[in-house]
Amino acid sequence: MNHDRYDDSYLRQILTETRTIAVIGASPNPARPSHGVLGYLTASGYETYPINPGIAGRELFGRTVYARLADVPVPIDMVDVFRNSGAIAGVVDEILALPILPKVMWLQLDIRNDAEAARLEARGVRVVMDRCPAIERPRLLG
Repeated sequence: MNHDRYDDSYLRQILTETRTIAVIGASPNPARPSHGVLGYLTASGYETYPINPGIAGRELFGRTVYARLADVPVPIDMVDVFRNSGAIAGVVDEILALPILPKVMWLQLDIRNDAEAARLEARGVRVVMDRCPAIERPRLLG
């Protein structure tokens, strides 16, 4: 897939079909974008699962924080990633080790890794890069 541009229909379908979202890099710091996006996605009705090994066991927005994806007790539809592009290979390794693969990996603004996107797409996982669901959702769904 060409990740230079996404059709609105592609993003809209992902955002409407997604029910569960793991947010890798969720932060308790209100100044961090991952904090605000987690809050927005939770308030928008998604079942969110914050991932951050440094604060595992605590709660953010009433949701238990997990150390890693494998600790989440339910299958995940989307993995929303707040990590730098160089860390994406490790995230993809974590995703591919899950017993049930998520439908989507969504990389936040300024995060792109085409080689790792291709690895996931070869296994049937859709990928969005350099976009934010907290920007795209209100734009596409009102």
